[in-house]
Amino acid sequence: MTVDPRDILIISRIPGVGPNRLRALLTRFGDASALASAPDRSLRRIEGIEEKTAASITAFFRSGAAEEAARFADDQRARSERAGARAVTLWDPSYPPSLRNIYDPPPLLFVRGTLTEEDSRSVAVVGTRRPSPYGILMAERFALALAQFGLPVVSGLARGIDSAAHAASVRSGNRTLAVIGSGIDIIYPSENRGLAEKIALCGAVLSELPFGAKPDAANFPRRNRIVSGMSLATLVIESPPGGGAMITAGMALDQGRDVFAVPSAVSPNSRSGTNLLIKEGKAKLTECVDDILEELAPHLLRLKQPTPRPGAADLSLFERTLLDAVGNDPVHVDALAARAHVTVPDALVLLLSLEFKGAVRQMPGKRFVRL
Repeated sequence: MTVDPRDILIISRIPGVGPNRLRALLTRFGDASALASAPDRSLRRIEGIEEKTAASITAFFRSGAAEEAARFADDQRARSERAGARAVTLWDPSYPPSLRNIYDPPPLLFVRGTLTEEDSRSVAVVGTRRPSPYGILMAERFALALAQFGLPVVSGLARGIDSAAHAASVRSGNRTLAVIGSGIDIIYPSENRGLAEKIALCGAVLSELPFGAKPDAANFPRRNRIVSGMSLATLVIESPPGGGAMITAGMALDQGRDVFAVPSAVSPNSRSGTNLLIKEGKAKLTECVDDILEELAPHLLRLKQPTPRPGAADLSLFERTLLDAVGNDPVHVDALAARAHVTVPDALVLLLSLEFKGAVRQMPGKRFVRL
């Protein structure tokens, strides 16, 4: 079955017709034109279309609302073409198969970038907008580890954990998919516009919302069901108990997907949602990517071999010496210079080179940690 995105956009403007009813109507009638001429008795035979909704559909097509909806659909198509985006319908073969199987999949996605079969192996990485340096480091480490196995990373392009996971995926050359809570012509937060452009080149930026839709608070919980719905599993890294990442985790569980959580430090801060997920048995305690891979193994029959980190042949003698001094915990550059028997200025130059090669990460306060 082929469905024109224009018909979806028109029908979506009918009061009382949400994604599930829209899907049922198009499955039965095929397009907006056939729906417009359908008698009430035919509408009421469709599951979920009661008398009130049937009357709303009939009134819509008998009024000027249908013409206004057609103009809206044409405007959306024009804006999509100007933005270099495309509309992917639920009936399109390129529609994410994992997302198609959730309870309420969006009938239409606006996409900048590409969707591929590889995306069916995605893992969502989500968390707080106000992470600790440890949280940022974990987001980057897991994104890079998933990249080694060719597993795309899905997230929401929010500040904090989302941005860190996307950016690390981009740096690694791995696919990453950003699901946003606004029209794809309105990137929020605005400082992520450059990151969004990079994501569109090595993955996709997508939204179920029309062009021009603002990033209103009500959009984000529904956005989260797409993040989890596109993914085999969801990994939560630092979240307050009432945070959006916890909503995503709950939706993943409702969708029958695995949830993983990196434990947070026990402290008065508000990042203990991950510990709560683990304590309640809703998420698997996760310390490294192997914890995820072991659970997902049945779904990952053809894992890519890990991409090796920079080896001895890729590093100079001085770089190797300094890298040996860097551990899994952040260490100040002064201490690293002393360990490697080099001056601090030389250590900073070498560490910058190692950071470009993806071997180390600089943390606040001129501290460095191995990736």
